[in-house]
Amino acid sequence: MATQRTDEAGGNRAGAAAKSAPIHFIVEVLRGQAQVDFMPSALCGVFFAVALFVSGWRYGFYGLLGTALATGTAIVLGVNRDRVAAGLEGFNGCLVAVGFAVFLGADHASTWLLAAAGAITVTVVTAALDQVLSTWNIPTFTAPFCIIATVVIVAAPGFRRIWHSDKNLSAFPGVATGRTALTWHDIWHAFLGNVGQIFFMPQWYVGLLFLLGIFAASRLAGAMACLGSAVGILVAWTLGSPADSVAQGLMGYNSVLVAMALCGVFIKVNGWSVAYAVLGAAVATVLTTGMGNFTSTFGGHAFTWPFVLTALAFVAAVPSFPRLRRT
Repeated sequence: MATQRTDEAGGNRAGAAAKSAPIHFIVEVLRGQAQVDFMPSALCGVFFAVALFVSGWRYGFYGLLGTALATGTAIVLGVNRDRVAAGLEGFNGCLVAVGFAVFLGADHASTWLLAAAGAITVTVVTAALDQVLSTWNIPTFTAPFCIIATVVIVAAPGFRRIWHSDKNLSAFPGVATGRTALTWHDIWHAFLGNVGQIFFMPQWYVGLLFLLGIFAASRLAGAMACLGSAVGILVAWTLGSPADSVAQGLMGYNSVLVAMALCGVFIKVNGWSVAYAVLGAAVATVLTTGMGNFTSTFGGHAFTWPFVLTALAFVAAVPSFPRLRRT
């Protein structure tokens, strides 16, 4: 009888674990979406998912598809379960899928297939980069997404079943034109657009939902996102960026990510790290135009390369500065 009761107890535990597995996976997917902005929070992930659906139902589905496939692939390949549980295996897949939807057209079957393939492949790229960068205790950031997205978007015009436009993306950068003076309308649109453009969404109300999600997970992270957005606007205006680009959030989304990363996420919070984050956000704003001009010559886009390059340099430099401490 004792053996029977033990077997029954073991069976009950196994059954409960099997029933809870889908719930755990859903939480991991939501955390994966939130990790685009460094937040291991399912609640933040709900805000992000809603924001994507508000911008367009297809974008919402692409975001969930990419995150779920990347997370599932990591589980199948046996990636450290703590990484999966924290959402660290899902965010690059989310960006890959949504990015493909934006740049290749969300309503094409080929885009759905590419998004799925990219989300699966980005798990391998993440593991490869992690093996290299972990030697110096540096995260991969969104570099896996940038690599996959750059390769596919540059190659896409060469495949007629993938590229559904007559437009040639390759063009040498021209001189900035148009007004540079910012109206109040431009400023507040830019402030929220900078947050939304991390997911390629320029709408101010979508950016607001993303920002509310960040605040729901961490008030510090929300404050740093606001600071990064403000720095991006100020630097872009000071240097004479076209007002339309600033208002759409195209100049400041990398500065938002950099500010969050350098104060509270990868570097401990103090006055020095706040100043360090401001400097990094300013550098990322300038680099956004630089990378945009550089990649446009071969049909590419800046994506989050400015954030990746700035964060890599600034985080790697921390051990040389006694007033800064890694988290």
